[in-house]
Amino acid sequence: MAAEQMADEGQGTQSTAARPLDAVDRDILRMLQTDGRASIRSVAERVHVSRANAYARINRLLDDGVIRGFTARVDHERAGQGASAYITLKIVQNSWRTVREQLQALPGAAHIALVSGDFDVLLLVHSPDNRALRELVLTKLQSIPEVLSTRTLLVFEETDLDPGPGTP
Repeated sequence: MAAEQMADEGQGTQSTAARPLDAVDRDILRMLQTDGRASIRSVAERVHVSRANAYARINRLLDDGVIRGFTARVDHERAGQGASAYITLKIVQNSWRTVREQLQALPGAAHIALVSGDFDVLLLVHSPDNRALRELVLTKLQSIPEVLSTRTLLVFEETDLDPGPGTP
């Protein structure tokens, strides 16, 4: 059974205390980060464990919340999302949870982070073009009552990084 099928069969409940990962777990993670469609058989062969062991380990990593799911890496420009931007937001103190829910509902929102520094939130968005991006910022983002200010940083070029040999 492919790893992505296991994820679709049910994401387990996340435990509060993370179990330590051993070298085999880290090898499995690296392999699945590179190819989330890898079969259990190929994972087992690559990390030198039985298929049953590989299956159990992947299920444990899913159940523990270490693996949050499986996704496709998308070329946003080819997918009709040619304009990308990082948007910084200053928000009303203690409004993070409310703001996060509204940001998650935005079209093209790809990543949201609560950060420290000169602003409170960093948002990555992908949109079809600059007109749609402008609409998102000026109409949708700035209409959220808890958003005090925004700053938009256009992305001219981006490169997804493949997990390297030292990445868990």
